[in-house]
Amino acid sequence: MLPSQALLPAVVFALTALQALASDTFIAAVYEHAVILPDPTEQPVSPNDALALMNKNMDVLEGAIKEAAQKGAHIIVTPEDGIYGWRFTRESIYPYLEDIPDPVVNWIPCTDPSRFGPAPVQERLSCMARNNSIYVVANIGDKKPCDSSDPKCPSDGRYQYNTDVVFDPQGKLLARYHKYNLFRSETQFDYPKEPEVITFETPFGKFGIFTCFDILFYEPAVVLVSRMQVDTVLFPTAWMNVLPFLTAVEFHSAWAMGMGVNLLAANTHNTSRAMTGSGLFTLQGPAAYHYDSATEEGRLLLAELSARPRLAATYPPAIDWSWYATSIKKFPGENDTFSGAVRKDIFTFSELRHKAGNYTVCQGDLCCHLVYQMSNKRKDEVYVLGAFDGLHGSLIKYHWQICTLLKCPSTNLSTCGEPVETAQTKFEMFSLSGTFGTSYVFPEVLYSGVQLAPGEFQVLRDGRLKSKGGTSKPLITVTLFGRLYEKDLPHPLRT
Repeated sequence: MLPSQALLPAVVFALTALQALASDTFIAAVYEHAVILPDPTEQPVSPNDALALMNKNMDVLEGAIKEAAQKGAHIIVTPEDGIYGWRFTRESIYPYLEDIPDPVVNWIPCTDPSRFGPAPVQERLSCMARNNSIYVVANIGDKKPCDSSDPKCPSDGRYQYNTDVVFDPQGKLLARYHKYNLFRSETQFDYPKEPEVITFETPFGKFGIFTCFDILFYEPAVVLVSRMQVDTVLFPTAWMNVLPFLTAVEFHSAWAMGMGVNLLAANTHNTSRAMTGSGLFTLQGPAAYHYDSATEEGRLLLAELSARPRLAATYPPAIDWSWYATSIKKFPGENDTFSGAVRKDIFTFSELRHKAGNYTVCQGDLCCHLVYQMSNKRKDEVYVLGAFDGLHGSLIKYHWQICTLLKCPSTNLSTCGEPVETAQTKFEMFSLSGTFGTSYVFPEVLYSGVQLAPGEFQVLRDGRLKSKGGTSKPLITVTLFGRLYEKDLPHPLRT
């Protein structure tokens, strides 16, 4: 006898789980969403108007979720701010918020929508997951009442949190995460009292989740990977690209490689705010990625990933990021240095004056070594070796150590460090290393047109980032990003 319609989602989920258990891989999806934004206002709209706007965005997300499921995806991640956007004050965002319970309540909003009060957004997301038998990850807003018995209770009597939710293929609320590291413009939200470390098990590995700015900090990002040993990180983000180093696909790919995990990064898409760049990133590099600053269209990405990369025979051994760099003396040669600004960070640069050479540049406790050979030394393009060892950021400061081979926008050395997206020079080889004071170092190569270089470079156990051959495209940057979390200043807004 055929199962009843009510049992179909459970049957499909069970079959999907068995299929996943039979394989060491799974199919993941991320959707870069061109968010439909509300009209700017400091006054709250009605709950009905707020829901109408969110339904417009969820219509688009539902189409992406259905397509991903039809193509075999087991999980899909959607962006931060993907359901209502970001044009809000603390007061004006309130109609968009729902009370999101702790997942221990064992709740399927799709079948029991009113259990915790009105929750139309959670109901619809739950039904998307249930009807398509897929894990759905989304970013919404949580509200929690408080009173004078709580000394930290805001004056309006509620906490408001930037929140990620995960629904399993039966539509059950599986995970809830409150963003811990808010960006300086997120004044509509409150900071959680303590950092949350959210993990959950699936038939295809152990997952963790955090949001956007969180990726730059020890809690929760490093804790999830180093202590909790997750296989895959879910990463809704609204990332504003900043060349030459903090472009979304560049840094997110570097972070996944440096941490040795899968990173499912779903970005919002808004070219006026330089928001684009999503991907399915692994410790070997990007399995799929998308960067589009020219159009206003969303994009669905899918890829088959290793379910448990730590158990794979190809999982790389530990890297001593300073081994090679501390074992050699400074390279001799023309090493005249000059200072240049990357945004507000003052780097020490040395111009690469010849077609090939060995260079060393130092700043603070960091010395960066470079061996290189250009395919052709152009007179109209200038490259430099740069070092930075210090605090980055204007309001929220955190400590970087960066070694970089960098193209300058022009032959005027005062422009070195300013954003540049195109180049003409290819390299026959390069080898970059540094005397890093941290084990948390993230490697990446960026080509002209903001393109990654999967499979074209490697990191040796002694900490050298080396090309495997000549670069297939002109080069913008070769970078090692080091993070000294222990030297970070306290977060001024959270404290």
